[in-house]
Amino acid sequence: MNLGSVLAAVFRRDWTMMKRYMVNSISSLVSIYMIFILIFAGLQSVSKYANTGALDGSLEGTIVGFFVWTFTIYAFSNLSWNLINEAQTGTLEQLYLAPCGFKWVGAATLMSDFVFSFVPIMLLLFAMMATTGRWLRVDMVSLVPLLVITLLGAYGVGFALGGLALVFKRIQALFQIIQFVFIGLLVIPARVPGVKYLPLAMGNDLIRAVMVDGVRLWRLPPGDILTAAAVGAVYLAIGIVIFSLCERVAKNRGLLGHY
Repeated sequence: MNLGSVLAAVFRRDWTMMKRYMVNSISSLVSIYMIFILIFAGLQSVSKYANTGALDGSLEGTIVGFFVWTFTIYAFSNLSWNLINEAQTGTLEQLYLAPCGFKWVGAATLMSDFVFSFVPIMLLLFAMMATTGRWLRVDMVSLVPLLVITLLGAYGVGFALGGLALVFKRIQALFQIIQFVFIGLLVIPARVPGVKYLPLAMGNDLIRAVMVDGVRLWRLPPGDILTAAAVGAVYLAIGIVIFSLCERVAKNRGLLGHY
């Protein structure tokens, strides 16, 4: 099977689902925006910002951290949610009949999710900037590659959670724990020894340099970009391995057709 056909089919499916459940899509963005409003109100009530990580001593850093966190939530949760929904509706086994293999279907799902979540999250970014009155630099040429590099680790977590969903089915509560873990990874300063080898940390620091300091992609330290890309690739590979192991367990136990 042509992988382009798989990607096109997944795009058509996600576009149809987004149109059909538009109210739910909008409501999820509104709820995320309300969380930011609460954070912003809390920061406004104190005299000084914490000089750490995503906050970085400024409201601009807080906006960038929340922006990256929102992308991260969509990146790691969508594959798992799709697996849970497919299992509930009884169509998961049909996806496993795809000649290209389910991993390519999962990869196409992640690419489709990135495309369809990009515009809404960018609108959310502009809403946050309008609310706070702090306007950041949105350089798409520099921002998009850094987002992809940063989210590689989150996609790895998504594959790992997807594998767990195949075996244990209901893992929604685990999503909430992972969300808080990612907040911690964004808050810890990248200058702390060893933090740059954790997912998101180095990428978030590079994105902040682009959006807050106005540094273009080709002016960023090449070593930092390579480190962020390598760390993301390693975590993605680990996630795929975990998914493969869980997939084997689910097949051996006959769990694919059950929820």
